[in-house]
Amino acid sequence: MVGADVGGTKIDIRVEALDGTVRAMVRRPAGDWEAVPVEAAARRLVGDLRAAVPAGDEIAAVGIGAQGCDTQEHCAHLAEAVEAVGAVPAAVVNDAALLVPAAGLDHGIGLIAGTGSIGVGTDAAGNVLFAGGWGWVLGDEGSAPAIVRDATRAALAAHDTGLADDGLLAALLGHFGAADPPALARLVNDRPDPGLWGPGAPAVFRAADAGSALAAQVVDEAAEHLRTLVARLTGRGAVGGAVVAAGSVLVRQPRLARRLGALLALSHPGLTLRLLDVPPVIGGVALARRRLAGA
Repeated sequence: MVGADVGGTKIDIRVEALDGTVRAMVRRPAGDWEAVPVEAAARRLVGDLRAAVPAGDEIAAVGIGAQGCDTQEHCAHLAEAVEAVGAVPAAVVNDAALLVPAAGLDHGIGLIAGTGSIGVGTDAAGNVLFAGGWGWVLGDEGSAPAIVRDATRAALAAHDTGLADDGLLAALLGHFGAADPPALARLVNDRPDPGLWGPGAPAVFRAADAGSALAAQVVDEAAEHLRTLVARLTGRGAVGGAVVAAGSVLVRQPRLARRLGALLALSHPGLTLRLLDVPPVIGGVALARRRLAGA
């Protein structure tokens, strides 16, 4: 059984024997991963999966969670392409859809906030529902790049207004190594790259924890945006009693997770926020087992 978690920065692959014995765990850079065109994506995936399997072992089935696979139709087409290239039963979902099976659940909402942000659920008929995931230029609120984007915007707006820095601007200047607000603006505009912006998110959280009201507001707004993703999914019929959350920002920043949990308790008292405490790739193995049973 081979599971894969294909994210924006890395690919995790887990290989298990039929009895559950772990045969291999591999992590490699995602590099230039794109979920389209599906034929090229399938060849890339099959090559990565085969390279992770120990010599002498055979692949019985694969379960893949892939960033960029954002519609039910796209996932189905990619699964078909993987089966054609690899000659093995395959299940393909969005990477956020790995969270619920990784948590050992059949139903629930998966919520990721890391390099990007997206929510995934299913309705009572089994149809896959998506919310968010539009990329950091258009949205991805609650993700690391978006938090830095929003924090920089807020800090520069406060500077324009003549307000004294409450710690957020200094935190951003320090992280980016900028001498002053104009230098900060030039730096982030000259390199509008999530790889540059995302690593600055911890500086925003440190500023909030140190007493910056502006940074705290940015974090609170990020939590509200993530709650909105959940609300959009439940409004369309998503079922389950848990929101299973993962991604570097939610998992590593307790301030954001606490705020999101508080907001969900008010708006969705029937939902429990659960931070995933196992690798999401375990959900890929679970999908592989289901796919093999179906085959």
